[in-house]
Amino acid sequence: MTDATKTVALAADHAGYALKDQLRAVIEERGLAVLDLGTNGPDRVDYPDYGHAMAQAIRDGRATRGVLVCGTGIGISIAANRHRGIRAALCHDVTTARLCRQHNDANVLALGARIIGFETARDCLAVFLSTDYEGGRHGDRIAKIDVLNA
Repeated sequence: MTDATKTVALAADHAGYALKDQLRAVIEERGLAVLDLGTNGPDRVDYPDYGHAMAQAIRDGRATRGVLVCGTGIGISIAANRHRGIRAALCHDVTTARLCRQHNDANVLALGARIIGFETARDCLAVFLSTDYEGGRHGDRIAKIDVLNA
């Protein structure tokens, strides 16, 4: 059995599956396991199904972090954020990827395959995986998010 703290779940819709597959290698290069939740091809699927699957995988303890990809990253992050304990952050650059971890304790990185290229996505992922949550003054705010999302 794989340690959930060393497992990153990946999920994407049809617009994001190619970028998802590229990011898989980046995760594996860091010595982390990948839980691939699909989709795995260009046939049209509904992004909420994959956002919900990601949230469930984290809530079930199969992974502690996740990466979601759709065309813009917006819809799939909204779907995931409907679940208690999920803090999916849509990032477009390394600054937002760093701050979503430091200040918001984001556990899911959302990316838009039609918005950013592989290099930017790779850099966002690397920063997301290597940045710790600062805690402190941010803790009360995170607690308020979790209460509202009960």
